[in-house]
Amino acid sequence: MNGKRILLIIGGGIAAYKSCELVRVLRRRGASVRCVVTASGQKFVTPMTLAALSEDKVYTDLFDLKDEAEMGHIQLSRQADLVVVAPATADLMAKMAAGIADDLATTLLLATDKPVLVAPAMNVRMWDHPATRRNVATLRADGLTVLNPDEGPMACGEFGPGRLPDPEAIADAIAAQLDPAAKPLAGKHALVTAGPTHEPIDPVRVIANRSSGLQGFAIAEALAKAGARVTLVAGPVSLPTPAGVHRVDVETAAQMAAAVDAALPADIAVMVAAVADWRVDAAPAKLKKEAGPPQLNWQKNPDILATLCASAQRPGLVIGFAAETENAADQGAAKRVRKGCDWIVANDVSQDPMGGAQNRVHLIHADGTENWDRMDKTQVAQMLVQRISDALCGN
Repeated sequence: MNGKRILLIIGGGIAAYKSCELVRVLRRRGASVRCVVTASGQKFVTPMTLAALSEDKVYTDLFDLKDEAEMGHIQLSRQADLVVVAPATADLMAKMAAGIADDLATTLLLATDKPVLVAPAMNVRMWDHPATRRNVATLRADGLTVLNPDEGPMACGEFGPGRLPDPEAIADAIAAQLDPAAKPLAGKHALVTAGPTHEPIDPVRVIANRSSGLQGFAIAEALAKAGARVTLVAGPVSLPTPAGVHRVDVETAAQMAAAVDAALPADIAVMVAAVADWRVDAAPAKLKKEAGPPQLNWQKNPDILATLCASAQRPGLVIGFAAETENAADQGAAKRVRKGCDWIVANDVSQDPMGGAQNRVHLIHADGTENWDRMDKTQVAQMLVQRISDALCGN
């Protein structure tokens, strides 16, 4: 980031205090930072603090006569290499999406001809509200980079997505925006499924499998680090959400199918989840063993991978997973053709049981099969994401 100029717009909200650390991180990485603080932002962080940290003037008022005599708001918006909005409140993003310019920050955003990166921060219910979703979609369609907020406890006492990402993570995203080669999947939307599904038998029993979700979560994390915007559809697992990843929790195969469909369109789909092939008609009350073995009415679950491959919104690269106990490479190759996906990652779970920390996989594609050595699942994820980057970026 040496010599790069960042215009940092700070919105109102408790997360504004993190903007001070963001300034420090960016300057430590060699960038210069000029700050603009909204009126609401000044309730949480003072211009004097930001001026001391940035060693530059802080801007707050559209009607600063000296600057306006020089068309200051136009100059501010165009002298930077990148405009960053952090934190971006729901209100600020709504104004950006609508093209409203009623203060210095929104006027700069409307006048700029430079790329814009947005780091949202708000209450989980505000982030999940349909209006915010529409505004985020509009901003992304307009070419702005909108980061996914982190998930966790909030100052309001609620828990969920809406936390401002860590300043180091925002700085990484800024570096990727300034140097696309550092983040080859920047601008791509990746959809990942992970973990098992649980199909209820009665209120206390389920049909399940041994999937831990470790491989899918590792792939989601590696995709995010490569710059992709990641939607992770997760079955019932107890794993932390990777930084910068938008997580959707589901339980059943039907719920996972609906969540996958709702996440489209996507550029990349990595379908790692071990989806139960069958479900039963769940009993409304707990089945008692005294009644003897229950008669279960088995029904086939939706084939999420095949449905995605046949979809009108099919991602450009669809990767399936096949957990096999024998002839993994042959079984995986047959599955690739049967499902209609581009690649299959097949692993032999007879030697590396599902839920373990390592995998030995075969990457199967139209040009043949790559046999990878046994390695940690994080390494598998990194290698797979490198292959994805090579395939999509022409490296």
